[in-house]
Amino acid sequence: MAHVLLVESWVGAMSRLLPGAILEAGHGFSFLTRDLHHYLRDAPAGGGHPLLAARNLLTAETNDVPALLAHVERLHEVIPFDGVLTSCDYYLETVALLAGRLGLPGPDPGAMRTAYRKDLSRAALDRAGLPQPGFALAEGWTEVLRAAERIGFPLVLKPVDLCAGLYVRQVADRAGLRAAFDAVASFPVNARRQPRVPTLLIEELMTGPEVSVETVTVDGTTHVIGVTDKSLGGTTGFVETGHMFPAALDAADAEKTAIAALEAVGLDRGVAHTELRLTAAGPKVVEVNPRPAGNQITELVRRVTGIDLPMVYAQLAIGETPDLTRTDTGVGSAAIAFVLPPRAGTVEAITPWPDDERIVDSTLRGPGHRAGDASSNNDYLGYVMTVDERPGAARATADALAARAEVTYA
Repeated sequence: MAHVLLVESWVGAMSRLLPGAILEAGHGFSFLTRDLHHYLRDAPAGGGHPLLAARNLLTAETNDVPALLAHVERLHEVIPFDGVLTSCDYYLETVALLAGRLGLPGPDPGAMRTAYRKDLSRAALDRAGLPQPGFALAEGWTEVLRAAERIGFPLVLKPVDLCAGLYVRQVADRAGLRAAFDAVASFPVNARRQPRVPTLLIEELMTGPEVSVETVTVDGTTHVIGVTDKSLGGTTGFVETGHMFPAALDAADAEKTAIAALEAVGLDRGVAHTELRLTAAGPKVVEVNPRPAGNQITELVRRVTGIDLPMVYAQLAIGETPDLTRTDTGVGSAAIAFVLPPRAGTVEAITPWPDDERIVDSTLRGPGHRAGDASSNNDYLGYVMTVDERPGAARATADALAARAEVTYA
């Protein structure tokens, strides 16, 4: 039985799926965090948080990397670890450094940093000559305005070190650019109290369907598990409103582009989720995420293929070679659709969807929830997940059910 150190986590689906996968594989884990209450506030109704199944609950300042390296090295002498992991993007490089310090399996820390930081990944993709939107990097209003004038409106402004679509904005003109710039400037630290990088990305607006390529890289060889289609909406146009696996399209070019993108950023070991836009000129890279997909995409993959990507992620961390053989699950497609708030306000009630045998998972926020304005993936009011034996069929069911969730406000 292996002992895995989990360093921080997202508070969404992966905070359940990754600990569950470790335990299901017969291993144990210790959980290390700077703020346990950050997770307890989001504990599932009717039960304890899955992270509390840890052998040890450890507290340390995870944002002080040099001190953390030394602290975990001392812990390793007392409660030895066989692997170290995180599902939170803000700690991917830290975990890679920890693995190296302890002599444990792990990806290259430089690759983690390059993939996570959108400015560094854009530069790496550019050096490799890979297809991506025209872009510029800027700091301060004067530089941002000049860069925008070079790129041309409409365009996309995004921070280089945030996740879940936070402060990513489509901008039509100078006034919109100023509003987007001021909004992100008002957010100087991320949700884990880490100072933000002031650099901003100004990108050409891409049009076309968005997909993500789910992959596993072992010793420098990347295996494509499949391609997920993604729908976008919300107040910004970039909030993920649903997914289906596998995507109902010819994904060969998307797969090749994703593999090349992972090579460009240097990922040699790990599970990745690479987002692409299928433009008229072909697939272009939106971003590279060197960890399992969020938003329940790994559950869609598991229901169709039988491959549990959180478990694969854990296996790689302890030096195992995962079995990526597909099994016949009887499911041809799996989809999830999210309920977005029509507006900001306090929820009084959400009328749920009717019973349907195709629903395999669902949840809705309860009365009193304070809804945002649907500007990021953190603003969902719930979701419904469906399966279908027919390829390409699950999405229509999930979308139709989610559309029936009527929200009333107090």
